[in-house]
Amino acid sequence: MANISKKVSWSGRGDDRGERTPLLNGAEDGKYNRHVLNFVFQSLDYDNSENQLFLEEERRMSHMGFRCLETRRWVICGLIGFLTGLIACLIDIAVEKLAGYKYSAVKQNIEKFTEFGGLSISLILWAVLNSAFVMVGAIAVAFFEPFAAGSGIPQIKCYLNGVKIPRVVRLKTLAIKVFGVICSVAGGLAVGKEGPMIHSGAVVAAGVSQGRSTSLKKDFKIFEYFRRDTEKRDFVSAGAAAGVSAAFGAPVGGVLFSLEEGASFWNQMLTWRIFFASMISTFTLNFFLSIYHGKPGELSSPGLINFGRFDSDSVQYNLYEIPLFIIMGALGGVLGALFNVINYWLTIFRIRYIHRPCLQVMEAMLVAAVTATVSFAMIYFSNDCQPLGQDNTEEYSLQLFCADGEYNSMATAFFNTPERSVRSLFHNPPGSYNPLTLGVFTLAYFVLAVWTYGLTVSAGVFIPSLLIGAAWGRLFGILLSTITSSQSIWADPGKYALIGAAAQLGGIVRMTLSLTVILVEATGSVTYGFPIMLVLMTAKIVGDYFIEGLYDVHIKLQSVPFLHWEAPPTSHWLTAREVMSSPVTCFNRVEKVGRIVDVLSNTSTNHNGFPVVILSFLQPGKICGLILRSQLIVLLKHKVFVERASSRLSHRKLQLKDFRDAYPRFPPIQSIHVSQDERECMMDLTEFMNPTPYTVPQETSLPRVFKLFRALGLRHLVVVDNENRVVGLVTRKDLARYHLGKDGLEELHLAQT
Repeated sequence: MANISKKVSWSGRGDDRGERTPLLNGAEDGKYNRHVLNFVFQSLDYDNSENQLFLEEERRMSHMGFRCLETRRWVICGLIGFLTGLIACLIDIAVEKLAGYKYSAVKQNIEKFTEFGGLSISLILWAVLNSAFVMVGAIAVAFFEPFAAGSGIPQIKCYLNGVKIPRVVRLKTLAIKVFGVICSVAGGLAVGKEGPMIHSGAVVAAGVSQGRSTSLKKDFKIFEYFRRDTEKRDFVSAGAAAGVSAAFGAPVGGVLFSLEEGASFWNQMLTWRIFFASMISTFTLNFFLSIYHGKPGELSSPGLINFGRFDSDSVQYNLYEIPLFIIMGALGGVLGALFNVINYWLTIFRIRYIHRPCLQVMEAMLVAAVTATVSFAMIYFSNDCQPLGQDNTEEYSLQLFCADGEYNSMATAFFNTPERSVRSLFHNPPGSYNPLTLGVFTLAYFVLAVWTYGLTVSAGVFIPSLLIGAAWGRLFGILLSTITSSQSIWADPGKYALIGAAAQLGGIVRMTLSLTVILVEATGSVTYGFPIMLVLMTAKIVGDYFIEGLYDVHIKLQSVPFLHWEAPPTSHWLTAREVMSSPVTCFNRVEKVGRIVDVLSNTSTNHNGFPVVILSFLQPGKICGLILRSQLIVLLKHKVFVERASSRLSHRKLQLKDFRDAYPRFPPIQSIHVSQDERECMMDLTEFMNPTPYTVPQETSLPRVFKLFRALGLRHLVVVDNENRVVGLVTRKDLARYHLGKDGLEELHLAQT
């Protein structure tokens, strides 16, 4: 191990407090060490346990039974899409109403005091309304469900990667998420609705697919077969895709987003089911919005976030513009990396000093008030007045100090919801903004967006990123038109606004294929597919040189044992023997109940998987199976003891339904009473253990172990010697210990504090 340059520690608490795990490591005591990772995150079981109960159930199932299961999967995906679309519709209507009331009140106040003086009252009104909305949303998140903070995309990525994040897919989280994002957007923060929509779709999928609500303690006795991590994972992938589709009106983009950013495991039938859920989500949103707007049957709205369609005359580009697009992509990568670096250190500052809920609410209110103040100051001091044309589509245009028949161009960007500002930057005619307005707006909104992301509010980063990029992209196009003699070549600055928006968002989140399709579907500009992809790839390459994408940065800050696609380079010399955990706690095929209870009650280890071995005298036992903590809990709860079976005291034979009924919140071992006499009983694990667990020889290289573990979605990988004796166990944390740092391969030791 001498080639490993650096050693730091994993940290966690050995007690059973996983449900209270802070979102970010160290949030409870205000301290943060970026070299200490959280030990309490557990893995999900994405590998089916093919024990005797499972095999007997499959043997009893007819061909028609399997067809019915497949039909139910499609029905569940349809329900996921429908409910996600309804939630998107609710968010859109609520934001439109609340933002409309706020901007109308502020506009009337500004118009009233512009002529007679006293605009400071308008500023105070704007700041108070912003702070009030944000305060309500922040209180809901900080005091009732902290896991509803942020976009939720990092948490969903972790869940699909195989990490159990506490409370991330609960009904309470969904309710606070939806309520919080409505307050955040209506409160004028530099946030978007797309991230919370993705999280909301995932929560809907996790709940619908189980046919019950553990939060409400209501079981509808349907979809019981899907109560396991493997099935639930696939439906959560569909929910995330449905959220993207509802947000942008991009069903194909939703599928690709779920594939590129979320799902670690994929197959062809899953692709079609996810696409079906995405289509239903978009259709549901458009259908109910058309009814709300009094135009039933007109499914014209592309999604929750409407960028508008580019007409055929504005979607042309020339080959000699491609180098310019590449330059814009590189600029987006640099600005995105700067955004991520600043936000990284700002988040660490929040962990250390703003870790109490009351302080988090106060910070959110401060940002809301500052956002209103900066917006008002920019509008007040701007002299960019544009003529108010007959086809003007600005809903909250402000005249302020402009002449009659004109409006303040800066107000178009600031005095609006972010997605409407993006739409105006994309589609307003040339001459709608002067360069100074766009430059000042880009700088101010960049600072506000960096400060806002990471607040204790429900918020996404897509729309702020697109707005920043659209502003400097349009500025880029205007500057090109001023330095070239031929005005017709650079006639449409909206084209460069779109390219700049793609570059900025790509530089922050580092998405490529899915983001290309999302932008193409959302804007209807198929012609720009190639330039957008080129820009996104350039932004990713340049940004990755400096720092990881924003979601990966926050996953690290959350101290999650996230497994990337490949093992760290230069790790082939490490073997399973060097990375495994040992010694391993094993059980005999027929084990004493007292020992099982003692092992499960041992809080210093808190193991979740146990190899079952054939007893060998004075030597490690030969493996014959693997059994999980959750299975042992159910067996103890139902008193499945050998003595009870032989004396006919057991009521019935245990079935898979008993395990599914206990899923996912298996009772803690402390809640199960085992008498002293029962401790002397024996438990036969043969029928319930997985008799064919995955094993590797102890000389297997780390990349091979990593590939097997990640590709199959394993939770435990048993390491054996040449005689099939158990010598160690590889878990997610053992693999996540190793990563490539500045000084080469770094090892992080597992430690409990």
